[in-house]
Amino acid sequence: MAALLDAFRLDGKVAIVTGASSGLGVAFATGLAEAGADIAICARRVERLEETRGQVEALGRRCVAVPADVADPDDCDRVVAATVEQLGKVDVLINNAGVGTAVPATREAPDDFRRVIDINLNGSYFMAQSCGRAMRDSGGSIVNIGSVLGSTTAMLPQAAYAASKAAIIGLTRDLAQQWTGRKGIRVNALAPGFFESEMTDQYPEGYLDQMLFRVPAGRKGEARELVTAAIFLASDASSYITGVLLPVDGGLLTT
Repeated sequence: MAALLDAFRLDGKVAIVTGASSGLGVAFATGLAEAGADIAICARRVERLEETRGQVEALGRRCVAVPADVADPDDCDRVVAATVEQLGKVDVLINNAGVGTAVPATREAPDDFRRVIDINLNGSYFMAQSCGRAMRDSGGSIVNIGSVLGSTTAMLPQAAYAASKAAIIGLTRDLAQQWTGRKGIRVNALAPGFFESEMTDQYPEGYLDQMLFRVPAGRKGEARELVTAAIFLASDASSYITGVLLPVDGGLLTT
């Protein structure tokens, strides 16, 4: 049994977590560190990025913090280069960086729509490209953070966010088809349901609680429940899984 459970460990692995300056990004970084990985983190907010690094190092793992905007391909290359230089390799990418809006479609400014697509979709692609080049000789695991809103709606006007997360599903499947056989790189996606985050703090007061009627589990998700799913997809425990979208939503997509 011990050998079976060892498949979920990340000892000796190096993981990059994007958007790691707050919320679920911090939870991913510290959770993967608890599972045994050394961590590279990136985000635009330097001071909060340093706070995350302190939390990872307090767990006894090495951590590299690189200020970066994932919408800039050069920044993505810089994050990966720093990771390889200081930690030796890249085994795992958690493509977590993301933003959202809740603006009626007739009033959403073009630049606001483009910003969401640039970070959520383009940023995920650019980071995957950079990591794919670094992983090509040894394989690895890419976990894109999508959303149930890529497959359904949530009674808020979120065209940009929903479009970006629907596109993540297609991106995940295509990269899995391209890379798993030739490069040994598995590519999967998580679809979180209702979790509290900086993004949901922008929603109307009580919104998440009002939406729980759609969730068979009857409650919001806890960060650890999303992190353990990410560890599963990042680890050898999921070695025969690629190109899938795994909802972590308390059953929301069944309703």
